[in-house]
Amino acid sequence: MAMLGDILAEARRSSGPLQTLMRGTMPDLMAEIEEAADISGESTADYVGGAFTAFSQLASEEDWATLISSMRDSADPGMACLLTMVQWRLAMERSAMGVAAAADQGSGE
Repeated sequence: MAMLGDILAEARRSSGPLQTLMRGTMPDLMAEIEEAADISGESTADYVGGAFTAFSQLASEEDWATLISSMRDSADPGMACLLTMVQWRLAMERSAMGVAAAADQGSGE
């Protein structure tokens, strides 16, 4: 079992082993991450790293409580942290795209 620091360091260094792990265990989530990274013009590793940064700067107290609970309840706290932060970023971006689409419809575009 990888420790949180190991996962964070691996996400910063290279996306290769992380992508391989996630493709094998969570192919749908990995595809969503790759698509979001492509849309934002980032590598997968940069996208995941950006999730850590965004979460640490923008997450609410409730988001942090969810993160801590998922890590506490998991057999693999490092992976639970990674997944929670990445899924949080994906959700924030989906929400932002929905707001933008609604604004476009409201303006007649």
